[in-house]
Amino acid sequence: MPVARFRSVVLDCPDPRALAGFYAAVAGGTPEEHDADWVVLHVPHGPQLAFQRAEGLTPPEWPRADRNSQQFHLDFDAGSTWAELDAAHERVLALGARTLDLEDREKKDFVVYADPAGHPFCLCRIDRP
Repeated sequence: MPVARFRSVVLDCPDPRALAGFYAAVAGGTPEEHDADWVVLHVPHGPQLAFQRAEGLTPPEWPRADRNSQQFHLDFDAGSTWAELDAAHERVLALGARTLDLEDREKKDFVVYADPAGHPFCLCRIDRP
């Protein structure tokens, strides 16, 4: 029997409302603002994401492991074709993401980005049967 039930992934950020809006545009759902410092996003068919205000946040430096490393990242299925991944790439850039790693994407089947607060996340090409 588990000790507890998984509730959410929480991201520190300078602007919870803005970052929740970014991820709502990426993954779907509607942000629910509890107060100016805490916003929850109920992702359809996915985990709950929460965003809490952290003034002076220093974003992770990807891919550095020696100082302020990423600690974790989020993966998103962007489709099974390169055309779907390319379309998702353009959309997240338009939403304010920035590319961290495009190198060898064909070999890796993913691209690494930073969200507007600097957290790394990946858009992945998923092979479907």
